[in-house]
Amino acid sequence: MPLNLVVIYGSVRTGRQGIRAARFVHHGLEARGHTVTFVDALEYRLPLLDRLYVEYPRGSAPEPLERLATLYRAADAFVLIAGEYNHGVQPGLKNLLDHFYAEYHWRPSAIVCYSGGGFGGVRAAIQLRATLGELGMPSIPSLLPVPKVQQAFDEQGVPADPAWEKRFDKFASELEWYAEALKARRQNGVPHTPLA
Repeated sequence: MPLNLVVIYGSVRTGRQGIRAARFVHHGLEARGHTVTFVDALEYRLPLLDRLYVEYPRGSAPEPLERLATLYRAADAFVLIAGEYNHGVQPGLKNLLDHFYAEYHWRPSAIVCYSGGGFGGVRAAIQLRATLGELGMPSIPSLLPVPKVQQAFDEQGVPADPAWEKRFDKFASELEWYAEALKARRQNGVPHTPLA
């Protein structure tokens, strides 16, 4: 079943390397027949959180927030591309996520984590799971960790090792299962309406 997926990438650094993993995932999901929208923290450049989207009177939020809210409400699932900064979640990603709340509810998420070293960003991913649960988009059980991201993919997201395709297929299949299950349940209503 084709899904409407949003890939969220949080790095705003000069010379960012995680964009390689983001491109790999984006292309891989499109190749599986899904509609994929890429949300890049560098493109949106949201200010540090002052007001949640919901705190603006209807129709008065800044245009980037309105655009993201519309996109998120239409999504079936989210894929987070999360770099590890100082054993934690990168600030650009956290800030991008924190502007919204109800727009994420009842949709699964999946975490692709990365780092320049050998651990593949898993320490950030574990912390991110708590945030995603609170935002109403709990993460699927599997992670897709990418150690030494600068070597794993080229600039276009082409993997250096063909084994990445097999790893990605397993990860994507799990996300699809959860996204399809929750989409079917949302069509029949949800237990309660999150604060909006």
